Amino acid sequence: MNLKCLLVDDELIGQKLLKQYIQLVEQLELVAICGNAFQAMEILKTEKVDLIFLDIQMPHLLGTSMIKTLQHPPKVIFVTAHEEYAVEAFELDAVDFLLKPVSLERFLKAVNKVIGSGNAQEDRISRAGMEFICFRANRKTIKVFLDQIIYIESVKDYIKIYRDQGAPLLVKQSLTALEAMLSHQYFIRIHRSFIVSINRITAFTSCDVEIGTLEIPIGRRFAAQVKRLSLMKG
Repeated sequence: MNLKCLLVDDELIGQKLLKQYIQLVEQLELVAICGNAFQAMEILKTEKVDLIFLDIQMPHLLGTSMIKTLQHPPKVIFVTAHEEYAVEAFELDAVDFLLKPVSLERFLKAVNKVIGSGNAQEDRISRAGMEFICFRANRKTIKVFLDQIIYIESVKDYIKIYRDQGAPLLVKQSLTALEAMLSHQYFIRIHRSFIVSINRITAFTSCDVEIGTLEIPIGRRFAAQVKRLSLMKG
């Protein structure tokens, strides 16, 4: 089950960036993009919307004022360049309050608050239950099943995803952004350049992790979180 979302922002640059972020998250379905609050309210009359990404400072009607007019508003993540609205936003029970320009990492953190909440049916689409992630590579969208991932390597502005079959998939994305999308129950970051599938680990020391004959170094700043493998694998 996808979460239907509405994007409301009067700035084209803001619309474009958030649209790209939304398309990276398999569980989000973008219903419409609106340039002002009145357009958004018309959409809400005919469409079921679970989540609104809502700018605040817009012509004619503020985003916060729009929410006050709704009898049963959807969940809201405010996205604005004006931090002075933060208190009012949270008084309206906003899921989160994002300041522009919004980084992908911060966006994902906010979205996970929505994806990770709700009833048992909704829990199946949370990070822990996510079966696959779609990536843009080679001018197409490629579905990668999480149980096929062996490990992921950061290479400058790209990541390499090593899977059971085929050549590594090269994707333009940061390792930190991908880490935010993965469940820590199944994946662990062991180095600034590596994330590994916990189930694929065959042995480890204080210095490296082994996946079969492959040895991947453990970074000093990640050593503490690697120690939890002793509890999980022991």
